[in-house]
Amino acid sequence: MANDALDYLFDLPQFANVADDAREPGLGNMRALLDEMGNPHEELRAVHVAGTNGKGSVCAMIAAIATAAGLRTGLHTSPHLTHVTQRMRIDGTPAPTDWLTNAIETHRSLFDRVAPSFFELTVALTFLYFAEQNVDLAVVEVGLGGRLDSTNVLAPALSVITTIDLDHTDLLGDTLGKIAREKAGIIKPKTPVLSGVTKNEARTAIAEVATERDAPLHELHDEVTWQPQRSDLTGSTIDARTPLRTYNNLRVSVPGRHQQANAALALRAAELVVPAVEDASSPIHDGLTDVRGHTGFRGRMDVLQEEPLIVVDVAHNPPGIAAGLDTLASSLDERGGTLYVCLNAVRGKGLPEVAELLANRDAHVIPTPIDTKRALPPGEIADTLRTYGVHVLSARPIDEALKDYQRHAQPTDTLLLTGSHKMVEVLPNHLPPRR
Repeated sequence: MANDALDYLFDLPQFANVADDAREPGLGNMRALLDEMGNPHEELRAVHVAGTNGKGSVCAMIAAIATAAGLRTGLHTSPHLTHVTQRMRIDGTPAPTDWLTNAIETHRSLFDRVAPSFFELTVALTFLYFAEQNVDLAVVEVGLGGRLDSTNVLAPALSVITTIDLDHTDLLGDTLGKIAREKAGIIKPKTPVLSGVTKNEARTAIAEVATERDAPLHELHDEVTWQPQRSDLTGSTIDARTPLRTYNNLRVSVPGRHQQANAALALRAAELVVPAVEDASSPIHDGLTDVRGHTGFRGRMDVLQEEPLIVVDVAHNPPGIAAGLDTLASSLDERGGTLYVCLNAVRGKGLPEVAELLANRDAHVIPTPIDTKRALPPGEIADTLRTYGVHVLSARPIDEALKDYQRHAQPTDTLLLTGSHKMVEVLPNHLPPRR
């Protein structure tokens, strides 16, 4: 029965494979599903997080803090890395496969009538699971955009917008202002919203939507300051000041300068929705010190091997890949070896901009295939990279690239695996075991 139920789920349209054909405009399907499932989303106290980049990290950090504070915390993120139940975690533990398959079988006639997409159904099932498990707080990542995203049936306690960049311009708009308005669609009337957005056009759009909806707006860069004390591939230590208190020597266990900003956003969000944080700083410290342990969060500048260095990062657009390369910069300078990059890519994700970034870092790039209909063929990736002066090596599957690297790399060399979440999907045997 388990295989039949999971086959049913994975046979539904998925954006990764069919793009627009997997998206039904509007929230009609979600409301139809949830209504007959008893509207479980209405039982959830939630934090709803949108943004171009950083939303998965911010969700994981907020959830880690909430778990450290003693709350039973649900975390919904997408896509999953190695198993679909990773989209619906409670205190770091994915939903049992038996629960998922039983839920699909129980409501199968409903699903047949509504004909949802894969994403719509996984979101609805997540809400059902969290409600049945009586979570104290649900932290929910938007899939794409905001206004029409399947998660936007929530009436959250707090809406969060991380960053705004040009991404999915064919679906969300071709300016920062248009994209910001789509993502600001998660803002609900009279409900606080926290924004980490820095670009003026996007900030203005978000402020306008917040005003229209009489939603109190908290802007991160007006309310929080932080100063890095130390940063390497194991994480960062920062000092931060918020309207509530000063945090000294705050350890952020996810590496990267961009993760320091994400941590500042998460700690301010926690101050607004996690009651225990008002009385003590320890949940902030404990949560951010061990984001992986509290949530099972993986795939962001994950060090798989130290010598020669292998790092996997699920960044998939130019700002995300730039952040990953920036995180590696000091290590590359210290080690002095060659930077190799296994790169896959999907259409519409700014490959020319990525090529420029890789050329500037003098990277030696191995194009790798991935199993999705939106993937760019390795030959097309290679042609684009060469146009920008990138050193391109022979395309090959990732397992072959890893074996070649292990055989021939010097101890000072670095291999970065990046370009999509699919990069981690094909590496389950190389990921360290989850705590």
